[in-house]
Amino acid sequence: MRLQNRVAIITGVSHAGQVGFALASAFALEGAKLSISSRSAERVQSRVQELQSRGATVIGIPADLTTEEGANRLIRETVEQYGRIDILVNLAGGLTKYGPSDELTVADWDAELNNNLRSVFLCTRAAWPVMKRQGGGKILNFSTASGAHGAGPNMLAYNCAKAGVDALTRTFAKEGKQANIYVNAIGPGLIVTQSNIDSMKPSQEDLQKKWVTMEQIIEAALFLVSSASDGVTGAILPVQGKGI
Repeated sequence: MRLQNRVAIITGVSHAGQVGFALASAFALEGAKLSISSRSAERVQSRVQELQSRGATVIGIPADLTTEEGANRLIRETVEQYGRIDILVNLAGGLTKYGPSDELTVADWDAELNNNLRSVFLCTRAAWPVMKRQGGGKILNFSTASGAHGAGPNMLAYNCAKAGVDALTRTFAKEGKQANIYVNAIGPGLIVTQSNIDSMKPSQEDLQKKWVTMEQIIEAALFLVSSASDGVTGAILPVQGKGI
């Protein structure tokens, strides 16, 4: 198993059928001990119960990761439970503010950057000294497939946040080399989740050619958090559909 006895934190594990829960399930099958987080205590505990029913070793920590208190709590309680942190997956966030850029309010701007960039910074900063003390670790962030050059319209704050995630990934990667801390990101295209399908209603042809399967995301993530990617750092790995 690729993650035998590794301790992995995955943020943004809220709904079954979404990327966070899929990654948690796959990591557990590969032998990882899990710490999962969501803002909602009810949701994260439901995911814990589902994972435990499948034989996973897992704890759930409800936390607002846009705050120092929440991010620090996630790291602290994980270390208290398992004694170390080998993997941090910064997945929490998502596109919530969609519309013309000149109509974006300051509150919307702040909320989108906090959810998608500030949370990544706070969790990475909190986990950093733990990984340094233990001699290394893997951090995996989530960006977008097209990067800053392919940013679409009506998503200004989200696009800016993800550009910031790219810069954060590369900067921490350079600072982590001497400590054997590898920091990378996945830039996914549209992922086949039920909520995405319900909201966007893609054709079968688009699903097959342009969308990204959950299995593709899982395999890319497993590569970047396992020993197979030792020495790989600062990479933004695009995971796109076949027809892109």
